[in-house]
Amino acid sequence: MEPETGESLSLLVDGIDTEVMSWVLREFRGWLGEEEGEVWVVLDRAGWHVSPRVEVPEGVRLVFLPPYSPELQAVEGRWLVLQGDRELLRRHTLFHWWPGAKGSA
Repeated sequence: MEPETGESLSLLVDGIDTEVMSWVLREFRGWLGEEEGEVWVVLDRAGWHVSPRVEVPEGVRLVFLPPYSPELQAVEGRWLVLQGDRELLRRHTLFHWWPGAKGSA
């Protein structure tokens, strides 16, 4: 997401590996455009992020989170909150159409 404008880029992939990661970084860089200058991409240490086979486009800098730092990852940090509040989690995920939910067909 672009913090100043709120614009965002979404890419749908069917699986992930170093080749796909390289493609995602190229698409991201192209979306931003050259006038953006250097951009930082903050990543965890998944194998396809840290592999020397990942092709990082010019102007993109990969910044890695420390190992075992879920509090620094927005999704995992949010998960920690949801784990502690099962009712909140239920309200946001137990949809009427979900298999096994009350009232589902």
